[in-house]
Amino acid sequence: MTLLAKSEDQGGLTIKEHTQHVVTAVVHAAEQLGMDVDQARRAAVLHDLGKGHPFFQQMVRNELSEEDWIREEPHRHEISSLLFLPLRPKHEWPALIDFVAAHHKSIKKDRSSRGLIDLCREFGSDAVFARHNEEWSTWGPAAMQVAASFGWEVQPISEAERRTAFDAALHHCRQNPDGWSRFRGLLMTADHFASNYTHATQDKAEQLYQAPNLEGYRHGHAPYTASDLYPLSQIDTDDPRPHTLVVAPTGAGKTNFLLARCQGRVFYTLPFQASINAMYERIHTDLHEHFDVPADVRRLHATSRIEMDNEWTEDADLQRHPGASVKVMTPYQLASIVFGTAGYEAMALDLRGNDVILDEVHTYDGVARSMVLQIVRMLVELGCRVHIGTATIPTALADALVEVLGGAEQVDEVRLPHKTLDTFNRHRIHKIQGQDAMWDTLHQLLSDGQRVLMVSNQVQTAQDRYKQVEAMDVPSMLIHSRYKRKERAELESQIKRFEEMGGPCVVSATQVVEVSLDISFDAMITDAAPLDALVQRFGRVNRRRSAETIGTYKPIYIVAPPNDDNAVLPYDADVVRQSFSVLPDGNVLPEAEVQTLIDAVYPEIEVPELATHFIWNGDSYRIQKLQHRPKSVLLDALNINSAVCILRSEVETYANARWAERQLMHIPVPVSFKRFDWPTLKFGSYPMCALDSWYNPGGRPVGLTTSAEDNATSNFI
Repeated sequence: MTLLAKSEDQGGLTIKEHTQHVVTAVVHAAEQLGMDVDQARRAAVLHDLGKGHPFFQQMVRNELSEEDWIREEPHRHEISSLLFLPLRPKHEWPALIDFVAAHHKSIKKDRSSRGLIDLCREFGSDAVFARHNEEWSTWGPAAMQVAASFGWEVQPISEAERRTAFDAALHHCRQNPDGWSRFRGLLMTADHFASNYTHATQDKAEQLYQAPNLEGYRHGHAPYTASDLYPLSQIDTDDPRPHTLVVAPTGAGKTNFLLARCQGRVFYTLPFQASINAMYERIHTDLHEHFDVPADVRRLHATSRIEMDNEWTEDADLQRHPGASVKVMTPYQLASIVFGTAGYEAMALDLRGNDVILDEVHTYDGVARSMVLQIVRMLVELGCRVHIGTATIPTALADALVEVLGGAEQVDEVRLPHKTLDTFNRHRIHKIQGQDAMWDTLHQLLSDGQRVLMVSNQVQTAQDRYKQVEAMDVPSMLIHSRYKRKERAELESQIKRFEEMGGPCVVSATQVVEVSLDISFDAMITDAAPLDALVQRFGRVNRRRSAETIGTYKPIYIVAPPNDDNAVLPYDADVVRQSFSVLPDGNVLPEAEVQTLIDAVYPEIEVPELATHFIWNGDSYRIQKLQHRPKSVLLDALNINSAVCILRSEVETYANARWAERQLMHIPVPVSFKRFDWPTLKFGSYPMCALDSWYNPGGRPVGLTTSAEDNATSNFI
């Protein structure tokens, strides 16, 4: 009797084949993570034996009738797998239950209500046992032969023994203490990896969990030799304290310093898609081309499967799996470890004992700041070394981070002396009043042959300004978040050509260009914004440092904030006005005074209370082992104000597309767009459907806009 683990469209693998792949993956992961290899191997053999159950076999063969599908008591193959526990000594049962019982579903409060405890609560333990034990004689012995092929001694298991195993598993799950299960995380990691790579599992697994050689950053290998131009390159990175806080201007060498401080595998976090793409390409180039170091470098965000304009190829399937040498991602993708959402054990296991870089940490405010602080607490609990880099951070926030990291005796805190900061003075600030003055300034800059970056706080403003710039007969482009994700990535790769132009040009943008894009324009016109955001924007002008450019100042023109608070959104109007007031007018912005100005705007830091949503309170866990929470907990806690839409012409394509292809069609929009009378799909990411005429109207590459009567809606980045 041939028992299948996968349907034909998933490869048609037998249970024995899939089990072998999972054994291969789990053994390699357990070895690299310092876990009991024999224990993990036993769990891999056991985990899918329950797929021999007739319901599962009919499902993978597409033989289920409508009555089978609507049967009241659901079947979960992992519960049937637990009936084979009597094949192992009883002292092994607790660990095997932790590995197997919840490797797909949370034991309770699962979104589908199909975890072991959920099912027993709804249907009673007798009915749940009977469902998963049914027709044993037709499949149980065949499933045991799969175990025998992996060296297990097998013998008939009586119904009483199977019931004892089921009851033991249920009791164990109900009595499980609070905490997180390394066992569950390990099996989920191996199972997902093996399902993805099937027969290539052995070759792919050998690439995982390899710490990168970062000596090139530590010892100034070309092109990063120590230099006065990059003052952080001249500071020793061998401080024995495990954690790091670096506060230094753009271009001082923060990235290299932070990487040089790392000892294990690296998780490098940045706030925006554009900065993730740029950092991924930078680290990949450094390790593979400059340092000639083999390393598994990955990036992870919604559009990370888009082919970038480079000479190497990426394994798109590998990106989401654990075990990378370096993974570039957002802190939101670490958030599962503090909220306990699906997969958090695998994430925690991957992070444990490694290095995490939180770059541009100042960009998080409100509830996101609370989340980042809790991520730092959890990373310390997991034994990680945490390295924080920022150009602008209020002293109150820096103090809070150092406290979370264990105090000054645990943190190598690095700041540059005023004499060095003076060499980073590069912007002359001008305050302008009103739109007429703004356009007069732009015309003058263009007549002088300047490359100008215009930064708007709202998408609609950036679009309107771009339309006016188009009439000026100069090279121009527009970039903001409200494009299809594929087109957004293409625009990010194109912005470099505008920076490199020898004559006048204009890029109209929102704050998507604010962080980590390695671009350098001649001048900037920007809406007033919070001071920390403005300083980051300024870093896109006169960015390239050389001995010749030190002492050269480029102009920044800041448009005074309007009186209407709504016109200042998404920012706090009082913060924006205070930021505008503390800046000089007509004078150079002294880098050595930026910290003082930041602290004047942010004398205190608000950290919203999210503790009730966190699974770790600093002393103990508040989630039971083998349980996870629905993703909605994270979204509700962070009050994430975002949704997605697609174009109505792409509905059929979207319906038939795979997950990765659907991501490329998504256009991020504010949740407020849901008040429009747009149809909403009931599959995929439940996107709204926008009129095609609202996307690139008239053939212009302006992204999603709205009709005139709907312009009252908020239109943030």
